[in-house]
Amino acid sequence: MDMAKQQARESLILRLAWMLFFFIAWHLGEMLLGLVVLLQLGYRLFYGAPSANLLSFGDSLSQFMAHIGRFMTFNTDEKPWPVADWPTAAAPQGEPAHVVPPAAHPARDEEPKL
Repeated sequence: MDMAKQQARESLILRLAWMLFFFIAWHLGEMLLGLVVLLQLGYRLFYGAPSANLLSFGDSLSQFMAHIGRFMTFNTDEKPWPVADWPTAAAPQGEPAHVVPPAAHPARDEEPKL
């Protein structure tokens, strides 16, 4: 076997190892995305609007899952997180998120200390 074929074979074996890793990550991501969906639904029912934090995490997790799909189907050679950066969430396009106002600072004790 010539050197180019040997390198291509080794490259494919290494890619297969990465694919097995991302296959497991895909299934964990599916469960996590399902949990985010349920939490967001509960939050929406309770507060009347979705959680901004869950919106952001759900979007970046969805992008991560899409990146895994593109890598696994040979549409890209770029490996997803943890090799690459975690995807940045896009601005939500649905209903506005529930905003929790910042907590007020506790009253200061102005009494002099002895």
